[in-house]
Amino acid sequence: MVNFPFYVARRYLFSKKSHNAINVISAISVCGVALATLALVCTLSVFNGFRDLVATFFTAFDPELKITAVEGKVFDVRQECIAALRRLPEVAVFSESLEENAMVRYKDRQTMAVIKGVEDNFEELTAIDSILFGRGQFVLHDEVADYVVPGIELVSILGTGIKFLDPLEVYAPKRGVKVNMTNPASSFQFARLYSSGLVFAVNQQKYDSSYILTSLSFARRLFQYDTEVSSVELKLKPDVDADRVKAKIQTLLGPAFRVSDRYEQQVDTFRIMEIEKLISYLFLTFILMIACFNVIGSLSMLIIDKRADVMTLRNLGADDQLIIRIFLFEGCMISLMGAFIGVVLGLVLCFVQQEFGLLSLGGGHSGGHFVVDAYPVSVHAWDVVLIFVTVLVVGFLSVWYPVRYLSRRILDR
Repeated sequence: MVNFPFYVARRYLFSKKSHNAINVISAISVCGVALATLALVCTLSVFNGFRDLVATFFTAFDPELKITAVEGKVFDVRQECIAALRRLPEVAVFSESLEENAMVRYKDRQTMAVIKGVEDNFEELTAIDSILFGRGQFVLHDEVADYVVPGIELVSILGTGIKFLDPLEVYAPKRGVKVNMTNPASSFQFARLYSSGLVFAVNQQKYDSSYILTSLSFARRLFQYDTEVSSVELKLKPDVDADRVKAKIQTLLGPAFRVSDRYEQQVDTFRIMEIEKLISYLFLTFILMIACFNVIGSLSMLIIDKRADVMTLRNLGADDQLIIRIFLFEGCMISLMGAFIGVVLGLVLCFVQQEFGLLSLGGGHSGGHFVVDAYPVSVHAWDVVLIFVTVLVVGFLSVWYPVRYLSRRILDR
């Protein structure tokens, strides 16, 4: 008796009805749910693709783990906990960094920039070589001068070109000194940086338009620090669990320090992308609810068409609850079929887009500024599960009350 409503619902769904319009509306209902499901799969996968694409940009510049102070801009690396951090067996590269704002000037142009002083092992810390352009070596200082590797947009703002002859002038306010209005220049530290023949391009405006890479010793002289840094940056050994090591380091350093992975270092960017993905999910779920109205219409006509069958079941002892479950199963089966077809077609379309890039961003082959030619796609298993569950829940909720109401109003006549 438990499977009887399901058996009858299955027969009603696939059998030929007395009115062909009911078959057509049922097919339209399945197609509507399938198209809404397909749209959910493809849309969320495209958002995942853009998220993964952005992640590939900053991995060439940002460290695997970054330690900063919770309070204040800098901290002293001579602390015992930092010394203990150096000795961790999971750490492959330990690098100090100092970041601060300064004004840079080249000839008659000037702008604000972020001076990022790094140690000589910065090449080992990140894949900086993959985003460098120009003719030169990644050398930030030697015995006679300090060198600069600016962002590619900053080069355009200052008009220096990749290889510039005149030095770049850098100005930073002296620490603890008020600005002397009669002689403002005396309140600023002044230094020069020379061209290394290289620029970097991360394809993020945050870096390309404002960041300057130079030596840690230069940054400390300019900003008047001795052993302070703004961050300690780490690269882990390839065979370690990054999440476990991050938790271990956080325990070692205590609440005074913040340990951030690459995604947490770009939290604002990824929060915006997650919000956009959530809004798209909600809008498409609303469209799915509208598509489920077709299911209600199909069930209404089916209830009217099968009124004689229902009377026969009642005469055989079936109660109202059993009859209602028959039509509930019918609606759920339509939603299930639509969900299955939509997920399968969505996965197929995502695979085709990944392999052949049928949907182009435009401008990829005609001088545009897009990093990729086609929409990036990345299918996540949890998204597929979420979509499947959403379709089933929305489908059930959309037919539960209408079926109960229609069954009693129509069949009691």
